[in-house]
Amino acid sequence: MHALWRCFPSLTQKADPLASSALQPGDLVGVQESKGNQLAVVESLQGSKARLKLGFDRKSVVLPQRQLDLICPLPSGAELPDGLGASPWHLKAEQLDLSRLDRRSWGAAWLLLLESDETVEIDFFSDLVCGGTNPSQLALCWLALMGPQLWFRYKQDQIKARSAGELKPLRRQQRLKALEQQVEQRWKKLLSARQQLDLQSLPPALSNRLEQLMDVVSGSLEFAQLDRVVQQSLVGLRLDQDRADLRLLLVDLGLWDPHQLASMAGTTWSSGFSPALLEEAERLVELNTSERPGDSERIDLCDQRCVTIDDEDTRDIDDGIALERREDGTQRLWIHIADPGRLIDQDSALDLEARRRGSSLYLAKGNLPMFPDCLSTGPFSLRARTRTAAWSIWAELTSDGELGDHGIQRSWVQPTYRLSYEDADELIELAPPEDTDLAELDALLSRRRDCRVRNGALLMDLPEGRIRCRDGQPSLEVSEPGRSRQMVAEAMILAGAVVARIAEVQDLALPFRSQLPADLPPSSELEALPDGAVRFAAIKRCLSRGLMGTQPAAHFSLGLASYAQATSPIRRYGDLVVQRQFQAQLNGEEALDRDAMQLLISDFDAAVREGIGISREDQRHWQQVWFELHHKEQWAAQFLRWLRPQDQLGLVRIDDLAMDVAAECPRDSEPGEGLLVNVQHVDSARDQLRLVASAH
Repeated sequence: MHALWRCFPSLTQKADPLASSALQPGDLVGVQESKGNQLAVVESLQGSKARLKLGFDRKSVVLPQRQLDLICPLPSGAELPDGLGASPWHLKAEQLDLSRLDRRSWGAAWLLLLESDETVEIDFFSDLVCGGTNPSQLALCWLALMGPQLWFRYKQDQIKARSAGELKPLRRQQRLKALEQQVEQRWKKLLSARQQLDLQSLPPALSNRLEQLMDVVSGSLEFAQLDRVVQQSLVGLRLDQDRADLRLLLVDLGLWDPHQLASMAGTTWSSGFSPALLEEAERLVELNTSERPGDSERIDLCDQRCVTIDDEDTRDIDDGIALERREDGTQRLWIHIADPGRLIDQDSALDLEARRRGSSLYLAKGNLPMFPDCLSTGPFSLRARTRTAAWSIWAELTSDGELGDHGIQRSWVQPTYRLSYEDADELIELAPPEDTDLAELDALLSRRRDCRVRNGALLMDLPEGRIRCRDGQPSLEVSEPGRSRQMVAEAMILAGAVVARIAEVQDLALPFRSQLPADLPPSSELEALPDGAVRFAAIKRCLSRGLMGTQPAAHFSLGLASYAQATSPIRRYGDLVVQRQFQAQLNGEEALDRDAMQLLISDFDAAVREGIGISREDQRHWQQVWFELHHKEQWAAQFLRWLRPQDQLGLVRIDDLAMDVAAECPRDSEPGEGLLVNVQHVDSARDQLRLVASAH
């Protein structure tokens, strides 16, 4: 610094100012552009603009003169240079490396100019920090001054040292900008690398962006709602249109389970039960052994030989059936239903959570219950040899299966034993003399089923294939429509008919189920089709969607004048609502009127439909995963009907899988025709499955 003072004892001894206001052809100038600062040679002047030879590639451009800084005028008498490398400039790219500048000289120059509070031109500044004013030194100084440095202000060819007070906020801004740039670089690298990462270890700015991407994949956020920087990064990676591609990115980053359902994200199912709800559920488990309101008025039916029949893995048992042989020789059928309302108060926290869910959710990996597991598989469940509170529906049938005397009341029951469907089938078939109840119940309910068929009911039972996932591996499980399944289903339909009949007589509002009549094909046309899946497909395409309302109405496919689901209050909120309406009536309280019931139906039915959508997406996904594992196989199938004939898309039945699936079929396919089905393409990550059927 002292050497600099000796060289420049007075800053007033400066060279003459450059005539920067008058550009001439051949001048060496600096160009300020958004893409960066560059050097150029003036080729010609065109009014307020100048034609330039820009950079070392001598690109010809026309720019306003206000964007140009005169660095060095063309010496008098010199020929017009053809570019930066020509005489008299002789510039080379390597000469303009900013790292060649001495930072100590810049610091000393800043102190010198700061103490003198003077402004200088670029030639003086270049002599000060570079020890000369040749073109390369001047050009280097201009590039440095226009770069990221903060020491000096350069404006209208005048250079002035910034004060320490000015530098402090500028340096802070520079540091913040550098940090932002580091974040942006890390963000781009993170997305491009597609490697597993820990969200918790990332800076908040990056974790927030990734959470936004997860919201987009889940459907709770649109692409257009993303932060601008995030949008731009997705555009650069071509991920700004397809949620499936974005989902794959999150899978690669370890932030999205490849089997996680997009439709479930953000729903009440995604977070499980809160600690407060689980604590309340445990409290109710303890409360179960205490006397509850109305317990003393329950009828004790624990001596009945009640049996529950479910799948092997079912743990929340809603219903059981029993046969009462009366002294007059008649038979009375009992359907016992779990009574969650004994512990769950209306509008309590657990009740509101159940209403938000609408029903239990059945997924390939297992079931997500409507109530916490400790309740649904504990005091609510009709467990064998356990005294349990219930609602008991009873009915007597006429000789032709019509509904005779019937009723409903609260009770205590104690199921004698629990059976799987396979065990129940065997007992029905063998009908051992010491235990004929199931065989007699089967005969009784078969009579009831025949009655419904005479009233127009449609029976379309077929084996049903479903993909289950155990230990991460998908497997096919086929449910056969055995006698015990048909018997239990008929008992549940009978219970629904009983509660609907009682409610209709007593003008009680319930969530009634109904279905409009269908215009079926003529009998001759149906009989010409092969019995089973082909004929059922022709019928199903004519059926309308089921309805729910507060008034009793006919249900076409069940062959009933009125119907209300009532046998699964642990798994369906609407069934719990049915029990509460009857409870209010029994207690002499005011039940919900039809307007209030309609509002309640609208509330929980929306949740039910959301759950159905999630279950369907889940099963579709695991079907695709299963087909990925079996993509080299082929299966015999039957053509059922066309879905989109213009696309050759038809519905086929693969009996070995017990599934109806969509497949590309030959144009001349007819119902009942045999086909061979192959997997043409499957990608479960992108929700894609293409099956192709060919002539057998």
